[in-house]
Amino acid sequence: MTYGYEVAVRAEAELGEGPTWDAQGGRLIWVDILGSRVHTYEPGSGRRTVRVTEQHVGAAKPRAGGGLVLNLRDGVGLVDPDGAFRWLHHEPVPGRRGNDAAVAPDGSLWAGTMRYDEAPGGGTLARFTGEGAVGTVLDDVAVSNGTGWSPDGRLMYYIDSPTRRIDVFDHDGEGRVGNRRPLAGIEDGAGFPDGLTVDADGCVWVALWDGAAVRRYTPAGDLDRVIELPTPRPTACAFGGPDLTDLYITTARTGLTAPLPLSGSLLVVPGAGKGLPQPAFAG
Repeated sequence: MTYGYEVAVRAEAELGEGPTWDAQGGRLIWVDILGSRVHTYEPGSGRRTVRVTEQHVGAAKPRAGGGLVLNLRDGVGLVDPDGAFRWLHHEPVPGRRGNDAAVAPDGSLWAGTMRYDEAPGGGTLARFTGEGAVGTVLDDVAVSNGTGWSPDGRLMYYIDSPTRRIDVFDHDGEGRVGNRRPLAGIEDGAGFPDGLTVDADGCVWVALWDGAAVRRYTPAGDLDRVIELPTPRPTACAFGGPDLTDLYITTARTGLTAPLPLSGSLLVVPGAGKGLPQPAFAG
């Protein structure tokens, strides 16, 4: 089956990342990490907004009561519905920043970090409850990236990009994971796994940095679909739209000596599959 992409938002994001469908707002939220910007896009009206943050922003997710939760350089912050900002957890670490994040079925935020120099073991994956309690899930990470859950919540998928693997854990539904094992590996020359999303069939869609593609893997780890893209650095993907059938893909231009015209734009593949409703952060 051939999939055709469209340009949802033509942009020049340095490091576009973290597309998230906000069902309540009927909009897609995404970030430009190095540009310190949170973007929203309403496909029904074409309306767009941009919020500039005071530091690099790895991810932005909707909150159950309105507003956003942000995974920032120096910790996790909250944007209230009136636009006011406050810290949920402030923990500056020199040379480290927030990266990708995801909201679990129980409403907790699982936020990753990485060092700017991508040193092995310099990053973490931590879980934040709505009340602000924090616990470390993984403490030996290089580049914490895609995180997602199976439709029944019993499996968690995770990517530490330099490993070139999509890993899967057993998840008890209360913030504990175990029995880590590989779901699939990315072969040499095909890029590095970056952000991911899980669809209604339990399949895992993964953006391939320097691979110019998004791949879909079955729960058994078999590759069954490939969407080729016009830019070498897709970063993450998420289903959106009223029926959750459109696959939105963020891209980056950072590090490219000659960026292609759509590098840094938000792309969409209409009718690519069927996504899962994404929970909002409980805080």
